[in-house]
Amino acid sequence: MEINLNVEGMMCSGCENRVQNSLKTIEGVTNVVASHTNKKVTVTTNGNVEKSVLKEAIEDLGYEVKE
Repeated sequence: MEINLNVEGMMCSGCENRVQNSLKTIEGVTNVVASHTNKKVTVTTNGNVEKSVLKEAIEDLGYEVKE
């Protein structure tokens, strides 16, 4: 299952890496692609991951998830 999130505050590839590394630690996440230029994070999961868990993890890093 693929979940797309709009994320504000990522400014560089370092930000992308922080988000990717954090989300990859969540059980059920199989792949993460973050783009600061598109302000998007695409998360591939095994279907057992709630969007709210992903949102919370990103916001804990200091970024804002837009609905």
